[in-house]
Amino acid sequence: MRLRTDIFVSALMRRVFARGDFAAVEAKGAEEAGAVFVRQVFRDGSESLHAPAPQSFFGAEESDRRLFETRLDRVEASSVGAAIDRERRFDSDLWVLTVETDDLGDLMDFGTAEPKDDGFFRR
Repeated sequence: MRLRTDIFVSALMRRVFARGDFAAVEAKGAEEAGAVFVRQVFRDGSESLHAPAPQSFFGAEESDRRLFETRLDRVEASSVGAAIDRERRFDSDLWVLTVETDDLGDLMDFGTAEPKDDGFFRR
């Protein structure tokens, strides 16, 4: 069973603050099962956007985990804002969490670079 989104976001924010970094909820979505997008802000003003990884990144044993993929890496803030606006038109129940840190490595789990072949969908 997957952890509720509001609890996941709260725990992630606590971990960010415990490291001495800053996080804020930019947009609150569905509390039970909303998708979480993480907007990472770097000291130089560039931003990255991390989104939920596609289901093809998950194995059968990983269905309760939240994996992320990097959609945009170190681009201008306007590009990240436009991408979030496009996603919001598709899914109005998504969460946007802004995190000001240079490294997210130990805060979130990222999917592998290669999607897993489940025998149904072929690459």
